[in-house]
Amino acid sequence: MRIPSQTLAVCLLLAAAMVTACGMTTNPSPTTAPTGSLVAPDGSLTAPLPGQTDTEWGRIWDTVPANFPIYPGSTLSEEAATGPASATLLAEGAVAKEIAGWMDEQLQLDGYAIESSSRPLEDGSYVLEAERDDGCRTQVTVAPRGSLTTITILYGASCPNA
Repeated sequence: MRIPSQTLAVCLLLAAAMVTACGMTTNPSPTTAPTGSLVAPDGSLTAPLPGQTDTEWGRIWDTVPANFPIYPGSTLSEEAATGPASATLLAEGAVAKEIAGWMDEQLQLDGYAIESSSRPLEDGSYVLEAERDDGCRTQVTVAPRGSLTTITILYGASCPNA
């Protein structure tokens, strides 16, 4: 059976339109789209600047600035990363609760207000959400992994990058 070329063309156009429509959102929030991309005042998505990545948490810098608090003795580890992060660190022999307490204290000294709990999650991890008056946001997740502790830092794109 042969399909007329006009019918085939219409079917292809309809299929393409459906694929496009399925990928669109009907009501993105005024500040972020589902992918974490920033939305400009005119409603268009803005691309990340070089050195930035969109995450579920929001847009982040790909690195932390030199003055960001880093737990003493921890080392950078790309192998421990489970997704995009500004930094993924490993601390050997350190207890997650101690690291979370140290990070909480250091972030407060840097002017961040901490929005977190001192209670661990079910897996023993701690998540520190912090924001400064200038709108700079960061999230630090401290997770025990046997004899190692993983520290994952998301440093918001609204923060200074130097």
